[in-house]
Amino acid sequence: LPYYCNPRHRQYSNMSLSQDATILANLLFTLTQPNTEAIRATEVTLKPILKNPNSIPALFEVLAARDSQPEPVRHVAAILLRKRISGHYPKLPAEYKTKVQSDLLQLLASETARTVRNGAIGVTTTVCKLQAPDDNAPADYVPWPELFQFIAAASQDASAEARELAFLLLFEMVDTIGTYLSSQFNQMAHLFNASITNPQEDTKVKNAAVKALGGLMSFLSDDPEVELFCNLIPAMLQYSLECQQRNDEDTVGIILDVLYDLAYSQCPVVSQHLPSIIGFCLGCMKDQNLEMTVRDSAALVVATMSESKPKTFGKNQQLLLGTLETIFNLIENSEDTGAGALFQSNPAWKEEDEGDAYDPEDDDAATDTSMAQGTLDMLACEIPKKYIFEPVVKMCVARFSSQNDNHRKAGIACLGVIAEGCAEPLREHLADIMPIVMQAAQDPSAPVRECACFALGQLSEHCQPEILSYSDQVLPIAFALLDDTTVAVQATSCYVLEMFCERLAPDDVRPLLDPLVRKLAQMLETTTKRSVQEMSVAALAATAVAAEEDFAPYVEGVATLMSKMMSITDEKIFSLRGRALECMGHMAIAVGKENFRPYFSQTMQCACEGLSFDNTELHEFAYAVFANLAKVMEAEFSPCLEELVPHLLTVLEQDDNCLEKQMENQGEYGGLDDSDDEGEDGNYVIQVRTALLEAKKGAITAIGEIGAHCGPAFFPFLDKTIPLLQKAASNWHPLIKAEVAEALPSMVLPVIATDHGGSVEWKKGDIAGTSPLSAQTTAIVNVVLKELMNLLNDDDSETVGKACDAIQNVIETCGPHALGPVANECLAAVHALLTKTAPCQVGEDAEQDYDDDDDDHESFMTSVCDLVGALGRVMGPHFEQYLPQFLPAICAFAKSSRPTSDRAMAMGCLGEIAQELGNGVRDYWQSVFLPAILAGLADPDDNVKRNAAFCAGVSCEGLGDYVAGDYGQLLQAVGQLFGIDHTKSDTSAAAVDNACACVSRMIMSSPTNVPLPQVLPVMLSKMPLKNDQTENETVYKCLLGLLQMNHADVMIVKPEMKRVFTEATAEGSTVDEETQQKLKMALAALG
Repeated sequence: LPYYCNPRHRQYSNMSLSQDATILANLLFTLTQPNTEAIRATEVTLKPILKNPNSIPALFEVLAARDSQPEPVRHVAAILLRKRISGHYPKLPAEYKTKVQSDLLQLLASETARTVRNGAIGVTTTVCKLQAPDDNAPADYVPWPELFQFIAAASQDASAEARELAFLLLFEMVDTIGTYLSSQFNQMAHLFNASITNPQEDTKVKNAAVKALGGLMSFLSDDPEVELFCNLIPAMLQYSLECQQRNDEDTVGIILDVLYDLAYSQCPVVSQHLPSIIGFCLGCMKDQNLEMTVRDSAALVVATMSESKPKTFGKNQQLLLGTLETIFNLIENSEDTGAGALFQSNPAWKEEDEGDAYDPEDDDAATDTSMAQGTLDMLACEIPKKYIFEPVVKMCVARFSSQNDNHRKAGIACLGVIAEGCAEPLREHLADIMPIVMQAAQDPSAPVRECACFALGQLSEHCQPEILSYSDQVLPIAFALLDDTTVAVQATSCYVLEMFCERLAPDDVRPLLDPLVRKLAQMLETTTKRSVQEMSVAALAATAVAAEEDFAPYVEGVATLMSKMMSITDEKIFSLRGRALECMGHMAIAVGKENFRPYFSQTMQCACEGLSFDNTELHEFAYAVFANLAKVMEAEFSPCLEELVPHLLTVLEQDDNCLEKQMENQGEYGGLDDSDDEGEDGNYVIQVRTALLEAKKGAITAIGEIGAHCGPAFFPFLDKTIPLLQKAASNWHPLIKAEVAEALPSMVLPVIATDHGGSVEWKKGDIAGTSPLSAQTTAIVNVVLKELMNLLNDDDSETVGKACDAIQNVIETCGPHALGPVANECLAAVHALLTKTAPCQVGEDAEQDYDDDDDDHESFMTSVCDLVGALGRVMGPHFEQYLPQFLPAICAFAKSSRPTSDRAMAMGCLGEIAQELGNGVRDYWQSVFLPAILAGLADPDDNVKRNAAFCAGVSCEGLGDYVAGDYGQLLQAVGQLFGIDHTKSDTSAAAVDNACACVSRMIMSSPTNVPLPQVLPVMLSKMPLKNDQTENETVYKCLLGLLQMNHADVMIVKPEMKRVFTEATAEGSTVDEETQQKLKMALAALG
């Protein structure tokens, strides 16, 4: 196109087009025709033309040529103007820019064709955004004030078309309005309210007003000024109901998106209207006339509100009960499987199950059941357990007593869904829950049995270790269900075995081991169902882990089965190949180096071959096998390092984000955007490659285990490995950061193996002497701890927990000289975590008016408290100066209003501090330790009692005669623990064991202050210890000491002591060999 010397002279109204505009119009006409090849050719022709700034006036001509150009051509002109004007606008003459603004307002005022007008709206809002102020602009600057005057006038116009136009312009410019027009917010709120609540207003005007209001609320959601517009939530919801009734899904969807954006707003008005918001969303979830995508959006709002305002939601019991009732109704009125969460995650299983009816596009499609269960899962995880647990369990139990199969299915399925979020209260109520689940597993209805298996698997995964005490009931039922006539039940019963057996002791699985292995192997050989095959392999792997060396006789047969699967080359069933590799790795862990050595080479070969396939899932399985085999084979794994480690480091180097040209949301004629004409300044988006993230996580795990177990052989790789782990530690994804935190301590072990023979000898609190660390050990430790300090201050709680564990690992391995350089930073970060002011604990808290008593236990805080104990262990007396800051923060978790796990955690932490500092806690005995111990010993929870007994014992041990005056009340309180039924659970048994250990420590510290004739018979009646074998040394040291002293009171209980010693030295005893030898000598002396 020739240069337009005086574009301001061109008029666009009714005069004929210029030659250049005519050329453009003809090209644009081709774009409107249904001819793909012609369109592509035209786009090629247009691109160089549109690069010239002078194309803008020609496009304006076409846009305004109402009398000479068809509507579609003018619409295309508007689209291209919106796409191209941003790049050319700065180059246009100032007078022409003024003319553009004037002509656009004239066009908007007179245009009757909706598509052209909508296109012109887009151009107008783009031009308005380009009026960015310079640094010298006044504070009250308003870009293009004539436009906003135009909007104000149009909003009051008698024509519905004009009023709609006003709101459409506002909607397109919410960011501009939110930035520059805050002074007009009051008038705008009044305008929105008047339009939405006016029963006579035209529907299209109301829709436009709602869109504009919603857009502005979304833009301002994090700004205090949003409150003005949030007051319109009731009016918006009322209009939403009207839209829902007339099935206007687009407007309902827009409003739901706004409510989602408001979920995390700090605005108190949102919380005030929470019942109305949730009520509207529940209505949408139930409305079968709405599209599933809209209903699922409503469910997302409910779930997100529970996440952002859990206490407000939970305290409103009427609201919570109504939400739960809706969820249960959706599940029980659906024919979908209630265990779908287990199978829907695997498209291959769905394809196999649905056959010809399978549609890959439905893999992510929501159903009534998946929508309801996903919402319930979020509620269970986020709402405080004191509010949600009881009502949801009551509903589950009530449903299960129904004669309706679907009701029972819903009840038992929902128990499984809440297992993760409500794990703590479920662990406390297993005695009430498990009979229901067991009964459901034998229900006449197959869907109920399937859901029972799903629930059992979830409980087995999340209610450890308490659920293990039900092994004699769970294993036979799961075993019987392997023969169920329904494939889905067979697969879910395998899932139960996998989840349950992973942590079982050999004694628990031994009675069923032989028939279980044979049955799983038979299923594997005879079934053609992929789901059953994969779950059978997973169950075999878990059974091996539980059985440990008892599994050795089965290794050869299972390895033969796995070898066939490890050689699979069909991409469709690579997941089965991966499961087989995983099984071999688990068997190696179970049976040990000697028993697995014959299968090591073949397993490694198959795993390495898997890396040659372009399948990240297969790579993940391979990395997991490398990690397990390195752990088992140790030095024998070292020959693999030369080829394997460089590959793993290459995976770490890969970028898990991919910068790509933005293809979505470009609208029509995306090929004519200007992004490809402006060098590297186009529109790009980051595409997250999730599969690569998982593979990278697996590679980091493998590197960590190789570093931990291959000793000096890994040392040469540290120079390349550590920098890559440092880089990965700054990855945006918590999954990677947490894995790095776990792997970093393993980078210290190779240098310790090389320079220190495998261990460092250090002395508690000794920072004045010569460091026991070599120069290169010191260098590596400093780098590792510095990186872990960064992760300790991360905003992701799981990463922080892993960092705490890692720091504890390093400082306990290397001692106080390792801690020294980062001690102050570490202490400050840990204190911040205890006081809930760390980066991972502050920020998006919209419920600051509520106290902490509604908070649930956060699992990562256990790692924080463990690190406190480690700091005391390493720093020794140097830690005493920090007790005034740390003790109040720890005791806050011990309050009776806190969750059980918090109270147990706090008591355990106090116990570790007392154990490590000894007499150093003397000044805090009466004010902190004694009251906390007495409260803990009287706690209703056995785990809290256990930790309180430990704390009492080690305090007496460290403080000696200083606390002798408190022995009376301590013994009275500890004595109550001997009345606990140790057969009730492992925790109960551990509480009794720790009571025995506490009394033993008290006797050894101040025997004259313990009434032995009353105490010894009670203590001996509870021995040998049943659960906490770590206290064997303490209790037998006490008893043997009393014997050596020929204490008169001991002679009275000699028969009972003889019984205890005999049982403690019997075959199968868990008492260590050295102690057993001492006990046998004592038995001989007892005669």
